Amino acid sequence: MSFSSLGLSEPLLRAISGCGYTTPTPVQTAAIPAVLRGADVWASAQTGSGKTAAFVLPIIERLAVAGPRGRGRFVRALILVPTRELASQIAGEIHDYGVHLSQDAGLKTLVVVGGVSINPQMMALGGGADIVVATPGRLLDLIDHNAVSLSSVATLVLDEADRLFALGFSDEVARIIALLPAHRQTLLFSATFPAAVRTLAENLLRNPVRIAIASTPEGKPDILQRAIEVDVVQRTQLLRNLIVLHEWTRVLVFVATKYATAHVAEKLRRLGIEAAAFHGELSQGARTQALADFKASRVRVLVATDVASRGIDIEQLPVVVNYDLPRSPADYTHRIGRTGRAGESGVAVSFISAETDAHFRLIEKRNRIQIEREQIAGFEPLETIVPAPAPTGGIKGKRKSKKDKLREAAGLAPTATVKPFTPAPAFESGELFPFSRRPPQPRRS
Repeated sequence: MSFSSLGLSEPLLRAISGCGYTTPTPVQTAAIPAVLRGADVWASAQTGSGKTAAFVLPIIERLAVAGPRGRGRFVRALILVPTRELASQIAGEIHDYGVHLSQDAGLKTLVVVGGVSINPQMMALGGGADIVVATPGRLLDLIDHNAVSLSSVATLVLDEADRLFALGFSDEVARIIALLPAHRQTLLFSATFPAAVRTLAENLLRNPVRIAIASTPEGKPDILQRAIEVDVVQRTQLLRNLIVLHEWTRVLVFVATKYATAHVAEKLRRLGIEAAAFHGELSQGARTQALADFKASRVRVLVATDVASRGIDIEQLPVVVNYDLPRSPADYTHRIGRTGRAGESGVAVSFISAETDAHFRLIEKRNRIQIEREQIAGFEPLETIVPAPAPTGGIKGKRKSKKDKLREAAGLAPTATVKPFTPAPAFESGELFPFSRRPPQPRRS
């Protein structure tokens, strides 16, 4: 199968060739013809499988054939993404693929994301756009300012749909969808399909073409996965040791919180390793600068939260380190997928402590992998792995009743040893529970 057999025009084929691509990936082979004929698509494929080109190329083709857009603040194609970096990456690919289009067919593409001033984006939208790549929050801000209309959107793309929901964008996505025309093409691309995404797909898509590209040994990236046992307090020293020992030129280090990004980066700098922090609450300028410094090797280590696990394509990134393990087993795949891309090999290292051993075993189970544990001389762990306690509370007849819990709170014996039960004066007068006979409930955050 070649790109020319998928129905793409000569300018796009020239651009694809210029990018160094010769053969479409399985998801591109399945999705491009379906999108070109106007069908809804529901697609899942592994990280690094070429999903972006699978929807960008046919969208460009359809818009170029349709001719120039009309006047007004209208949008013809809308691509919703979870992160600013992914938005910029997709816009870059749109530019690369459309470089040989004629002047008349030149497409106006705008990136609409937060973290930067809204005024330039409002001005840029004054004449409308062919393609808008947006994060949901900033797009809604522009809609509230009457800077853009979605009434002419012909194609909607939800890219990394599972991440959109994981980051709490479900309400924003629902508001945006309500503003779109009822008759449109909808493309849903996601690496995983949790319940919320499946429900969205079933309600949103009309007779979709289902594409599920299973991982194969041949298609999997060449990533050596390592699991190193180490005490929590020794992780930074071990990280420095590994960087120096293996002469790693660039390392993407994942941590759990924005505080940890700055904390770990600072500790590495004190140890003589140039490092920068990267998280979602940095300004867009700071995020762009940190990423640019890392790609240009001005910074050796980028310490990041999971905002870097999707949509960041760093060429020849040799190593990813899970300093903190990901909360979700699915995020483990996305994290390590930042290395071993485009035919390159990579290394993914996970630090395992006594506290996180059980969680890593869950990650292994869910991802159907098994990684041999290692220990590094001089960094052998001293903490002991404590076996998980046996489950309790599920045996019939052993759980306390609500009445017994109330009596315990009042300082009384359970019903099995008190008969008949006589309420304490404090209970009758309401001094313990002045508003009800239930104990105070924790306030919802």
